[in-house]
This record gives sequence, structure tokens and C-alpha cells, in this order.
Amino acid sequence: MSVDEAPERLVNLRREQVHPNRRPVDAATLVLIDPSGRKPRVLLGLRHARQKFVPAKFVFPGGRVDPADRRMPVYGALDAESERRLEARVVRPSLSRSRALALAAIRETFEETGLLLGTREAGSPPLALPPGWEGFGAAGVFPNLEALRFVARAITPPRLVRRFDTRFFMADVRDVAHEVKGVVGPDSELTELRWLTLEEAKAADILTITRNILGEVEQRLAPGGYRRPVPFYYMRGGAFRCDTLD
Repeated sequence: MSVDEAPERLVNLRREQVHPNRRPVDAATLVLIDPSGRKPRVLLGLRHARQKFVPAKFVFPGGRVDPADRRMPVYGALDAESERRLEARVVRPSLSRSRALALAAIRETFEETGLLLGTREAGSPPLALPPGWEGFGAAGVFPNLEALRFVARAITPPRLVRRFDTRFFMADVRDVAHEVKGVVGPDSELTELRWLTLEEAKAADILTITRNILGEVEQRLAPGGYRRPVPFYYMRGGAFRCDTLD
């Protein structure tokens, strides 16, 4: 969040902080990049206006971690840097938890967009898959953890209608192995998808945290940007803070 945006955002946020406080639940989001054009583009989806949480806003696909995400067989592993940073600043760090976060980003992206991030190089997954993952088996695709990079973390401020401890992952659209049509539409969670340049995405109707993540993505796409530390956004004492996970 920029310094100029902070006061107005805080005023609006205090109007919204009327719900009982609750512990944020683990969630994950996938920032898909298409680098094929003159300018890289990012995938954003428009949330249905009837959604209780951030209705009618453009967002990255994602959602909460499901217990079944810990049991899904995968191809490859997260890079060591992402694993280390995912385990930082958590009460009970574990490789299983980090893996589930990455898989949640892949599963939720499939459920909301029909895009399967994965590979067919390892053959087809077993027929009996955890709930929510059957589409990968039908397409003969293993989710590919090697395609992901952990790039940001953000905790929803207290006393809002929903609270998430969200990890943002970044991936190249060329690592999408399959697409199921008809997932997005007027009666779906996402009513439309748009591939936008970073400038176009920043000008869309998005949340402040989405704008911050777009800025992070822009810097990571620059030469040597993949070595950047991971920003960690949260609220304390009525003020927004941003630490880094090195």
C-alpha cells in the first residue's frame, strides 16, 4: 500500500470492522503470467456481485486450503527458497503445510478458471484421488509444484466478514497442461476472466493488496527480480505493516 492510499483505506476499513474477530484460515492464490507478448500479461477474474467476500472485484484465482490438499500426489517439489520462506513466521511450520498451500493455489485456480497447472510427463494420476482433485485425474495431469514460486503473504485485517492468511504464488501460463471449458460464467464464482498487462491490471477495479502484489510481480519480472525477498502484509495496532521473509 502506498503512503497516499493508507489514510483513506484505513477509514474505509474501520467502517467494515464490525464482525466478531476470528483466526485467519490458510489460503493460497495463483498469479498466472503470460510472457508471450510485447508486455507480460496477468490473469484476473471478476468475482460475482453476490459473493459476500470482495464482490464485483477483479482478483487472482485462489481460496482456502482443503484437508485433501495434503494428500494429492504431485510432480516435483517446491524450490528450497520457497519452502524456507513458507515456513517462516508460522506457529507450526512443516513441509506438509507448505505443500498443501501450493496445491490449494493450483486446485482453486482449476475450480475457478478451468486451468490445470501441471504436467503429463509423469503419466496419469491414480484413479482414486482426494475430493476436489478428480478433474486432474480425468485430464491425466499431475499438479506441478516445480512451476510455482512463492512471492507474497498477506493476512486479512481483523474483524472482517472473512479472514485469510493468504500465500501468493506465481507461475507461467505455459505450465498449464489442460483447460476445461465452461467453468467461468454468469452463475459462477468468477463471471469473467481477463488477461491484462500490468498497467491495465492496476487500473482495474481491484483491492489494494492486489495492486501491491502486481507491483511485486512487476519487480520480479525484471532482471534478477526472482531473488527478491517475500513481502508479508498484515495489520497491527490499527496500521498496516509490511515485513519481509528473507
